[in-house]
Amino acid sequence: MAEQPETARRGRPPTTEHDRRAQRLAISRCAVRLFRERGVAGTSGADVAAAAGISERTLWRLFRTKESCVEPLLTESLDGFREVLRSWPQDVDLTEHLRAAYTFLPEELRTDTEAVLAVVRLTRDTPALRAVWLVLQEQAEPTFARMLGPRLGLPPESAEVRLLAATVNAAFRVVTDDVALAATTGATAQVLDGHRDRLAEILRGTDRFRAARPTGVSPG
Repeated sequence: MAEQPETARRGRPPTTEHDRRAQRLAISRCAVRLFRERGVAGTSGADVAAAAGISERTLWRLFRTKESCVEPLLTESLDGFREVLRSWPQDVDLTEHLRAAYTFLPEELRTDTEAVLAVVRLTRDTPALRAVWLVLQEQAEPTFARMLGPRLGLPPESAEVRLLAATVNAAFRVVTDDVALAATTGATAQVLDGHRDRLAEILRGTDRFRAARPTGVSPG
């Protein structure tokens, strides 16, 4: 009977959305550490729960599968890219803006860089993790469209904007996959700067989309 309060405490969900996000991120860090040490197949949900100091019941309330535990860390990289698109000035080329403003992760999350890149590497050989990565990117694409549409003077749902959003999304995925491989021995400043510069160069063509905006159409 004496252990019942502890069991109840461990299984209690976070009280706010901020607490829930923080708990999911903490669990994600534990899961990725175990996946790197033991492999995904060699890690169970029970292992992740134990490492995170929570009950399995809480784990499955917060995540659908053990593989989905990587979502919060992968989302960090997408959020960083979304933020740089959101802050893109109307009168600045995207290439120039990326080189000036983009970092792989924002400063407050910089300590997660190695873990995020490790997850991306793991997705190359683990289909279930790859599916998580691709789904997150697919979910991000409409957000990219909403940010890019005003710069073309077109609705986000237009074919031109959706094509540009898909192009930007694909470029981000390919370059991030490559930088993850390049960072196998460490996410050095040189590797991360290379990620930014290559992404900026690949997306140089997006400025042609913006230049082609119909005359007289407000950027919104």
